[in-house]
Amino acid sequence: MSTQKPALVPSMLKGKCPNCRKGNMYTNKSVFPLGKMMDMPERCPVCGQKYELEVGFYYGTGYVSYALSVGLFFFNLVWYWLIFGLSYQDYSIFYYLITSIIIVIVLQPWLMRFSRVLYLYMFVKYGKGATLKTEE
Repeated sequence: MSTQKPALVPSMLKGKCPNCRKGNMYTNKSVFPLGKMMDMPERCPVCGQKYELEVGFYYGTGYVSYALSVGLFFFNLVWYWLIFGLSYQDYSIFYYLITSIIIVIVLQPWLMRFSRVLYLYMFVKYGKGATLKTEE
């Protein structure tokens, strides 16, 4: 049996448990239906890691989601400027703003889920969760 730990970035992108990097954090793999996109089990089905570390834990994900949205906005600025150029004289700045706003709105469900994953990964380290610690 292989004891190699799963890679960090693919585990985060797939929404896996930060403690074991095997169990799914979300009950639905897809963001659709939108009404159930944030549904999570109380604990990891593989290692038993509690996902909501304290009451109101996920309120902090609003800051992470905001940072991701602002980062995406500036990333859009770079590629838009490189491809089309920006100028206040020909209204290209308004086209950039409209394009960026649409992209951020369309990607918002994924940004919300990923911000929750990032936030939990900040507080739970691999193999250091409560369940795995007590099994040692």
